[in-house]
Order: sequence, then structure tokens, then C-alpha cells
Amino acid sequence: MNEVLSQDEIDQLLTAISSGDVETEEISQPSENRKIKIYDFKRPDKFSKEQIRTVSIMHETFARLTTTSLSANLRSLVQVHVASVDQLTYEEFIRSIPNPTTLGIINMDPLKGSAIMEIDPAITFSIIDRLFGGQGESTKVTRDLTDIETTVMEGIVVRILGNMREAWSQVIDLRPRLGQIETNPQFAGIVPPTEMVVLVTLETKIGDVEGMMNFCIPYLTIEPIISKLSAQYWYSSVRRGATTENLTILRDRLSTVDVPLVVEIGSMNLTVREVLSLQVNDIIRLQGTHVSDDMALRVGDRRKFWCRPGQIGSKLAVQITSVIEEIDTEEFEELTEEEGE
Repeated sequence: MNEVLSQDEIDQLLTAISSGDVETEEISQPSENRKIKIYDFKRPDKFSKEQIRTVSIMHETFARLTTTSLSANLRSLVQVHVASVDQLTYEEFIRSIPNPTTLGIINMDPLKGSAIMEIDPAITFSIIDRLFGGQGESTKVTRDLTDIETTVMEGIVVRILGNMREAWSQVIDLRPRLGQIETNPQFAGIVPPTEMVVLVTLETKIGDVEGMMNFCIPYLTIEPIISKLSAQYWYSSVRRGATTENLTILRDRLSTVDVPLVVEIGSMNLTVREVLSLQVNDIIRLQGTHVSDDMALRVGDRRKFWCRPGQIGSKLAVQITSVIEEIDTEEFEELTEEEGE
């Protein structure tokens, strides 16, 4: 909002300029400098920072699951964690990986297109050495994989893809499948060289051997679910999963918990002296019960059913006749006190 100067203020300003107290350049100089952001049209940013952050969170879960599964499979200490998540062109990714290396072409069903999982040769040969009975040492020899080694790595990649499906479950029911394994990056042309991809780099350590695992996802493949890669959708899906899927799992696990069932035939108050003096064949007459009355069946510490005694084959049993109506906590406490009296 511009401020209107009075005539006295205008006269004082002109006097200051004529006397040299105020420089005219200072008045005409803009107060703020224009901010210029460099944009490379050859590398357009198709992923926002929020989407990159969501991809990072998803693969942190993937890294934890992979750490557990590889440690169990190799019977060795394995550490996997997300080092970085970047967007770059497919050509830049291909140039950044060694040749030969282990490249798994992944079919990202139900998404269209494919992705690439690249495993550093040091990690590859450490896994192979460990599975073949060695100490998990890597080799410095650069060579292609043999047919047997390729088959072994196919099994490892398939196991890792199972972890990826679980890590992506909050966003999409991903069903990744291993198409084939290549060793030459030039033969893995899944998208044009200028196409943008998101690259998840995972630092991997097996024993004393360190290396990288890279997961390259083209923008064309992930574009149908790009709107779901937001913090709002992610946390809402987590809450939704907690109220449906997790509750179902919790219910299934609780259904296998053993709960004691006790049938109350009757009750009677006895002194400690009378209890100590009980002998075999002594008869205790229960108070307030009749042979034709229903008995209370307790589930844990609560009375839940009325039942009648019976027999199935050579075993004693009870038959539930009705459900005891739910009562308030205060009424239950009063009823318990009355029974105790």
C-alpha cells in the first residue's frame, strides 16, 4: 500500500536530495532482487518432493523386510537401508551402473511397463558364495554369471520381490514378477533414454562386503498411481488398513487364544477348619441350588451362559440352554457381592 506524503515531507525530501544527504540511486534501486530458478528442459522434474518422500517411506519398509529375509536365507548378518531416492533420465541410470552386472527385469502387474532391479556385482557374488557354502566373500573378477549362478540369483530376486509387494500394499496391490535377468545394461532398454525414472538406491552390506541395490521405476510405469504417492493418501491408507485388515488379523489371532470355561454347580461357605477336616466320601450340601436348576457357565471371569449337565459317550459335558443377559458393571459387582454373602 502506497503512502501519501504531505507537502512538508516532500519539501524536506527535495532539500535532502539537493544537499547530497540522500543519493538518487538509493531511491531508484529496487528493494528486492528477482529470484531466478534454473530449469533444465532435458530433465523435467515429473516427481514432486512429496512423492519422492512417499517412495522413500515405502522402500524403507521394503529395506527392513529385505534385511530380515536375506539374513534368514543366507544365515548371515545382512543390512539394507535406503541411501537415496532421486529422479533422473534412464540414460543416466544406465551409464551409472557397471557392466556386467545383475539386472532383473521386473513386470509391475497390474501397472503397465517394467522396472529394473540392479544388484551390484560385489553383492551378487557374495550371495552366491554364501549359498554355495562359502563365507560370503566377494570376488574382484569381473565376469558374466554362469547358468547355475543365474538360476540362484533368480531365486533371490523372487524372494526380494515378495517384500516389495508388501511394502507397496498401502498404495496398490502390486504383483511384481521377474521376467528375466540380464548382465549387459545395453540389453535392458525398457524405456527411451530420455524418459524420466525414479531411482531408489539401497545400501547393502553382507558380512564385510558392501555394495548397492538399485530399483529403477520409469515414470510411464508409475504414472497411473502418481496421485496416490502423497502423504495424505499414504497416512489415510495406513489408518484404513489399521481398521480393516489389521482388525481382521487381530480377530483371527484372538480366536486361537485358550480361554478357561468353568461350570458352577453351586456354592457353600465353609471355614478353613471344616475344609481341612474333609475326608473321602464326605457329602457337601450346596446352598440355593436344585438338581433341576440350570448351572452358570463362566468364560474367564464372567458368567456368559446357562447350561445343563450331561454326558457324551464316556465324557461329562454340558449343554448350553440360554445366554445370560449382559449387565452393567455396577449390577455385576452388586450381584457378585450378594453371591459372596
